[in-house]
Amino acid sequence: MKKTLFGLAALCGLFAPILARDAAAAPDADHPEVVLETSYGPVTLELDRTKAPITVDNFLKYVDDGFFNNLIFHRVISDFMIQGGGFDDQMTEKQPRPPINNESGNGLSNRRGTIAMSRTNDPNSATAQFFINLFDKNQFLDTLGGGYTVFGKVVSGMDAVDSIAKVQTGQKRGMDDVPLKPVYIKTAKRKPSS
Repeated sequence: MKKTLFGLAALCGLFAPILARDAAAAPDADHPEVVLETSYGPVTLELDRTKAPITVDNFLKYVDDGFFNNLIFHRVISDFMIQGGGFDDQMTEKQPRPPINNESGNGLSNRRGTIAMSRTNDPNSATAQFFINLFDKNQFLDTLGGGYTVFGKVVSGMDAVDSIAKVQTGQKRGMDDVPLKPVYIKTAKRKPSS
């Protein structure tokens, strides 16, 4: 019996580092990170699958498919937000997948540095377009017309976001607040788990 217990203890000891590593990596599944390589530098986003599982999985599917690569931030309002994920530099909209259900009211708020889904007046119309909030005063979006779903936050690269917010904008193809010089999302990729 002693030999069996010792053997089991030794076996458990061999697997302890593996089990500990897997336990430490578990939060990464709930908080995956995505790096947007923009023409103003990298922006790292930490997504919150625990609060917005539908939205995070939708966003990651677009990331994994390379959907955002070479699109632009097509709407920049310096005292509000920067919006991207839908148009190329000719202001041609890229065809997204079907819309997802709204997950606003999840405890995450439209505060500075958070990422949220863009949509039409229909709360359940979000597809691929997203925006990064520039100010805490955007909390009114939490409930406006059914709310705008926050699903993560910028964890590094807010300086790049702030630089994008300062670009000159104008009208292009009937849209206002379009950067006069395109601001690219060169790539969007998942950050490898550490």
